[in-house]
Amino acid sequence: MSKFKQISKKPGFLKNNGGLYFKKIKNNKFEFKTEIKKIHLNRAQNTHGGYICSIIDAGAGTAAHICSDNKPCVTVSLDIKFISATKLNDEIIGKVSISKKTNSLIFLSCELKSKKRVVAIATGIWKILKLKAPGVGFGG
Repeated sequence: MSKFKQISKKPGFLKNNGGLYFKKIKNNKFEFKTEIKKIHLNRAQNTHGGYICSIIDAGAGTAAHICSDNKPCVTVSLDIKFISATKLNDEIIGKVSISKKTNSLIFLSCELKSKKRVVAIATGIWKILKLKAPGVGFGG
């Protein structure tokens, strides 16, 4: 089993918010994790729902990217159900399972846990993008 690696290396939203660690378990199973910091809390001192959405999108999106043989992928849909709250210093672990991969789409599910409690569950679809020509950009 591989070790968690920081995937938030370039400047951007997730790096500025503490980063996200990721590892591959099997061909269709992946995990990611983060630790809740003060900047992730809402006024009630729980982890902000927007941050939960962000880590699911980034962690599941990274799984889709790897599953697509490192082709660029974009989120088509992401349905998230919030189950329980997390607090400062809690570690959240996300488990991603790829349900199906076609030539153009990846279907997956994700479960977030902290301290053996389910925090959120999600299902999503990612579109695999095709390059128009080298260096020209992306096309659908």
